[in-house]
Amino acid sequence: QVQLVESGGGLVQAGGSLRLSCAASGISIKDYVMNWFRQAPGKQREWVAWTTSGNNIKYLESLEGRFTISRDNAKNTVTLQMNSVKPEDTAVYYCNADLQAVPGYEYWGQGTQVTVSS
Repeated sequence: QVQLVESGGGLVQAGGSLRLSCAASGISIKDYVMNWFRQAPGKQREWVAWTTSGNNIKYLESLEGRFTISRDNAKNTVTLQMNSVKPEDTAVYYCNADLQAVPGYEYWGQGTQVTVSS
């Protein structure tokens, strides 16, 4: 019943841009910390960015300046704008909704593949 559906992934050349979206249903994202994670082949899942319910934004330090996270509570969506992408950005990107009032209670999307070619 609760779904997070990522979209916007695909193949992009190094230096290019890509915009990922996460559409939520069954929850109102205004009540959640929204996160983007990614997992590259053979590597552990890595946190990328978050936007809290109060729209406090934080990025993985190494990515700040290239990626931008934003939320649209009215549309119940969160986006990740990826600019100046690098081959090492290649990964499956996952949307996550974390109910701050209930520690450990969260939802995950199925992920969208981002492949950056050199």
